Amino acid sequence: MGNLRRLVLDVLKPMEPTIAELVQLLANLEGVDGANISIYEIDRRVENAKVTIEGHDLRYEEIARVIEENGGAIHSIDEVAAGRVLIEDVITPQD
Repeated sequence: MGNLRRLVLDVLKPMEPTIAELVQLLANLEGVDGANISIYEIDRRVENAKVTIEGHDLRYEEIARVIEENGGAIHSIDEVAAGRVLIEDVITPQD
């Protein structure tokens, strides 16, 4: 996958590493301009997280590798964006 600009992932991760540690690992990857992790559910040993990454040439395989090497599992890819311009969602009558 080339020319990816935004990825939003649903990730199941262990309590360690912390989200502060994981987000720094992701932010340090080549092509990443910024990363954000929000926890939306906490269980006894795991956290469900929304991981948002933006950049100019994201490499999904590298991002997935960092998450998996730190005990995480990607449940789904919830949003992707590519191209020269990021297009935000537009509300339509169906929404």
